[in-house]
Amino acid sequence: MRPVARSAIAAGLVLLVSQSGAAEEADQGAQLASTCASCHRLDGGGTIIPSIIGLGEERLTNALLAYRASQSPNHIMHAIALSLNDEEIASVARYVAAQGK
Repeated sequence: MRPVARSAIAAGLVLLVSQSGAAEEADQGAQLASTCASCHRLDGGGTIIPSIIGLGEERLTNALLAYRASQSPNHIMHAIALSLNDEEIASVARYVAAQGK
């Protein structure tokens, strides 16, 4: 097999794997965000509980980390944030932030 063909096949496989990983992360973010949607409306509609749509990824991540560390006082959010690892927090923050675009 020619070196060019081998490189093309290798590049295609890398691209396929990276796209698969991105799709899995988006699915994980969507799945985790369904928990958020049970209280926070992901369509941006107003309720007593504020919408989280429009908040940036960094702000959402920092908020969840603050709830997890008990730096922001809210028992429910503390419990939810404790149930998430760092990767899950990043995934849900990325997904929710993308919904506001």
